[in-house]
Amino acid sequence: MEEIQQERPKRTAFLYDFGFTADYKVVWDFQKKLVEKRVSGEIPDSLILVEHDHVLTMGRNSHEQNILIQDLPKFEIERGGDVTYHGPGQLVAYPIISLNENGLGVRQYVELLEKVIIDVLTGFGLDSVGKLGPMTGVWVDGRRKIASIGVACSHWVTYHGLALNVNTDLSYFQKIKPCGFEAGIMTSISKELGYMVEMPEVKERILESFSRLLDLRLEEAKTF
Repeated sequence: MEEIQQERPKRTAFLYDFGFTADYKVVWDFQKKLVEKRVSGEIPDSLILVEHDHVLTMGRNSHEQNILIQDLPKFEIERGGDVTYHGPGQLVAYPIISLNENGLGVRQYVELLEKVIIDVLTGFGLDSVGKLGPMTGVWVDGRRKIASIGVACSHWVTYHGLALNVNTDLSYFQKIKPCGFEAGIMTSISKELGYMVEMPEVKERILESFSRLLDLRLEEAKTF
């Protein structure tokens, strides 16, 4: 008689949806607070979703000369990569997860973030690929960059993450050389499709892919 194997219950992870926020530093500080709690085992894996107001962030490999117009607030942060832009219409996801508990190395984790984005884009009928190295991110048709990825780890707990251009005003990328490239390479879901996309639908697709790939059950956190 065959033994019936019971499906293992999914681990719970917290979801923090900030919606739109005008203060980048509030979310940045909150990430670091969650990292400390995750390292100490006080909380499970977590995921932050947010749309930032217009801001530039500079990773560990940034070059000041890649900022062409100095009229936006900027922050030097812990992630890898060069300068990038965040703003309204761009969905940013910050996973705070234990790589050890999920059996992941850093490269595997970055590839997982690529897969999350590719899943979302496939659902909209867009053909995309993830790239590592100097061209890290997700590219439509391998030529137009639609999402950036930059991560940091503390005691093998991740923070920072991915930024997906949904309905982003791409003209803001003209103020920089995004990750060292010309601004014209940047695209968005709405530009590729020719119409505005509902952000709640994109969030739902991100959450479905993220929870499935990491085998997590996302539970909305009650407080920030």
